[in-house]
Amino acid sequence: MMPGKPTQRDRHDPPAEYAERMSGPVPDYLHRVERQTYLKTVAPQMITGSLQGRMLALLATLQHPVRVLELGTFTGYGTLCLAEGLATGGTIDTVEGNPEMAWLAERHFADSPFADSINLHVGQISDWLPKLTGPFDLIYVDADKQSYPYYFGILVDRLRPGGLLLADNVLWDGKVGSKGPDPDAAALREYNRLVLEDPRLEVVVLPIRDGLSVARKSLV
Repeated sequence: MMPGKPTQRDRHDPPAEYAERMSGPVPDYLHRVERQTYLKTVAPQMITGSLQGRMLALLATLQHPVRVLELGTFTGYGTLCLAEGLATGGTIDTVEGNPEMAWLAERHFADSPFADSINLHVGQISDWLPKLTGPFDLIYVDADKQSYPYYFGILVDRLRPGGLLLADNVLWDGKVGSKGPDPDAAALREYNRLVLEDPRLEVVVLPIRDGLSVARKSLV
């Protein structure tokens, strides 16, 4: 284990850098995932990063899920953070549309203690969602931003009572608070509204990185 270290994206932000250093420890295999992501991808800033990764790991540990669904694997950093909290015998189904990213993620999973607990599905989310019916104890959305409202309508029904629905990038660099022409910001603004107004959910939006939405489905 090594102490947390700031990602490239957050090194311009002293409070975020301090928060990362004070959060951890981060497993060695995640440092290797981060290093390989910066070496081998053209958009390494998409990686979850250590601060949000520790939050995902903590939420998963508190939830202790048996079944997890993740939409958007990228290189697998967030997946492995969620895997830290799996119940004995628990599994993660994660969907990645980019075959090159899926290949990297597969290698990273093999280099972790959770290779047998992660089912990586390569292809379009729209093709896989009908096959991944749930119910799920925890769902994490980090995929095509314009599809978030569409995903919400499907996923909330596949979340068991008491389960967690997590979504990344819900602040979109602060653009969700404006009425500008950005279609991604408009979709994320709609997603946030849907979550907030759904009587089955209670939600907190955390200003970590680009915004993390944490919603819990009621037991009744």
